[in-house]
Amino acid sequence: MRIRRRDPEKPQPKEPMEESLEEQLKTLIVESLALEDVMPDEIVTEEALFVEGLGLDSIDALELALAIQEKFGVSTSPDDERNREIFFSVKSLADFIRAESPAESVG
Repeated sequence: MRIRRRDPEKPQPKEPMEESLEEQLKTLIVESLALEDVMPDEIVTEEALFVEGLGLDSIDALELALAIQEKFGVSTSPDDERNREIFFSVKSLADFIRAESPAESVG
């Protein structure tokens, strides 16, 4: 039996990229809120999620907060003055999760 060695000059198949935290959040938003007319890749990372942006409301915020707590293990208190800032966009949510999570558990 002859063992074939890989050619170092030949490009190797790349391993699938791990989904970024922002991509995970976009998917979570669409799935947890059952948004039928929005695809995760249509959500702009830095665009507002509420009112003028994606058009989410306060009930959506509660559902999203629960989904984030379940998936990432982080939460805010209902009376936290930063909630409006934290839930402003996918980017602000990702920044909050990164800051509140153990380093190895979030991408």
